[in-house]
Amino acid sequence: MTRTFSPTPADVRHDWVLIDAEDVVLGRLASHAATLLRGKHKPTFSPHMDMGDYVIIINADKVVLTGNKAAQKMEYRHSGYPGGLTATSYVELLEKNPVRAVERAVRGMLPKNTLGANQLKKLKVYTGSEHPHQAQQPKTYEITQIAQ
Repeated sequence: MTRTFSPTPADVRHDWVLIDAEDVVLGRLASHAATLLRGKHKPTFSPHMDMGDYVIIINADKVVLTGNKAAQKMEYRHSGYPGGLTATSYVELLEKNPVRAVERAVRGMLPKNTLGANQLKKLKVYTGSEHPHQAQQPKTYEITQIAQ
């Protein structure tokens, strides 16, 4: 009789992955990053444990939105006070703070609980091509579908 494998914290191994976001569609980048953060690409995936890898995204300022999304899509924040809703178009958001645009897209694809919050902490996003994680020797992850 074979038993179902259930991973323990000792079985978890977090690798480091580097993704170059230049000319990659934002949604596709976010879905690949969320898969890596959750660990769904590993054969030992378990939905109740943090099995995922650390993800470094560089060139976040060069990410692309298809169609008219850049002008029409809005990012909403609320201060918590009456009338405190702030709307920003993605053209403006990608100019001012492209890191927040990428983090927000990835966060939307992770679980909405403590596990998802812990997985999001393993996401590191940078605007340029430099990052301070060379010592971790990240493996490059190639997203083949780029924007035309």
